[in-house]
Amino acid sequence: MTEHTEMGVAQIRDGIANGDFTAVEVAEAFNAAVAAASDLNAFIVTTPDSALDAARNVDARRAKGQDIGKMGGVPIGMKDLFATDGTQTTAASHILEGFVPQYESTVSAKLWDAGAGMLGKLNLDQFAMGSSNETSAFGNVVNPWRAKDSDAPLAPGGSSGGSSAAVAARLCPAATGTDTGGSIRQPAAFTGITGIKPTYGRCSRWGVVAFASSLDQAGPMARDTRDCAIMLEAMAGFDPKDSTSLDAPVPEWEAGLNPDLSGKRVGIPREYRMDGMDADVAKSWDDGIAWLKDAGATIVDISLPHTKYALPAYYIIAPAEASSNLARYDGVRYGLRDLPEGAGLQDMYAATRAAGFGKEVKRRIMIGTYVLSAGFYDAYYTQAQKVRQLIADDFAKAWESCDVILAPTCPSAAFPLGDKVSDPLSMYLNDVFAVPASLAGLPAMSVPAGLNRDGLPLGLQIIGKGFDEQGVLNAGLAIEQRAGFTARPDTWWKA
Repeated sequence: MTEHTEMGVAQIRDGIANGDFTAVEVAEAFNAAVAAASDLNAFIVTTPDSALDAARNVDARRAKGQDIGKMGGVPIGMKDLFATDGTQTTAASHILEGFVPQYESTVSAKLWDAGAGMLGKLNLDQFAMGSSNETSAFGNVVNPWRAKDSDAPLAPGGSSGGSSAAVAARLCPAATGTDTGGSIRQPAAFTGITGIKPTYGRCSRWGVVAFASSLDQAGPMARDTRDCAIMLEAMAGFDPKDSTSLDAPVPEWEAGLNPDLSGKRVGIPREYRMDGMDADVAKSWDDGIAWLKDAGATIVDISLPHTKYALPAYYIIAPAEASSNLARYDGVRYGLRDLPEGAGLQDMYAATRAAGFGKEVKRRIMIGTYVLSAGFYDAYYTQAQKVRQLIADDFAKAWESCDVILAPTCPSAAFPLGDKVSDPLSMYLNDVFAVPASLAGLPAMSVPAGLNRDGLPLGLQIIGKGFDEQGVLNAGLAIEQRAGFTARPDTWWKA
């Protein structure tokens, strides 16, 4: 029988339902894998007892002949941005270290109701701000992949780097992620896994630590398209506690999976072919075009003319919203409190935030505060919002001639840790292909497309119309079947 940790969501759920093994056996296997992989630093907190309790409940339900749920018996990792009742939730920031919520985020509650269990809280870039998982107050996450002939530790992507590393290293079959400007798709590409950002509003943001509220969206990260479809069904749904939640039924995405793209049109945006594009990335894109043709799709050339303004607009809008959202961390109600002797209220605010926030968080708060200030609001923030609308209009026009869009996920494969930390602009460019779909609120996913010359994974991105996660998943499945990606990282961290 296949080792439990080699199984994905569908295999585990179906195996437990069929009585091939128990949920407790699965939970024990993954708990052991997590304990043996501390060198990756993927988890901030581990919760082996929670995983076992959920597994026992699933086994008991099966013994009584009851439905075990869409995620019955599947132990998952929970990005430490989701509030979990009774378990520390930090957003990887010192300012929230020790904060234990007395409530459960809507997304995590839905997953527990669907039969999933929690292996622990996954590391991330602090407050989801970063592209390499190097801004966490709890240390860097290390990508399980290594380049050929090199022992240099690589970035797992960000902000969901703990999630991507844990799934790629077989520490969990799936994990939650959040995507503000590519933070599910980019880490998925860097680690050779699959991740989907659904349409904005598909998954409730209630109980998720906020970064940029008009952009943040939860989604699943797993080993393949089917597993993402299963987990997304469990996560999605209307939530009256979230005013941006979509009041629409959740489609049966797993049942609707179909890699036959006959009659579908795939748009190739000419603006994404940039001067100096990495040759391996360009080849993987060409391979993806050929695979979708083979699946029956018609390839069409499209234009997204405002693409070059997406990154600048994002890095005005997201920091602006972050500066407002993070104002709640003041040392008064919860989290860190730094109270110098003889300090007044304003002194406490300043000392707490200086000690609690990391450099990247402070940088973005400062940018956001600047662009929202009275003298610059119209010059920066208002203009960025106008650009955002132009980008959404570009996509709306593109849908007149295509059904989905194919592009690279990232401009490169994973880079060494420390390579870009001193150059924020270079780091921000990692999201150049991912940000436009985020600004437009569209569903988009990354699927593994192969390895580059250094033996590192590359991802292809599929962007779909609003609410058409099915079209995105189907195109992803078509690529997945033709790419035949079975590569996996060596287990150097167990040595």
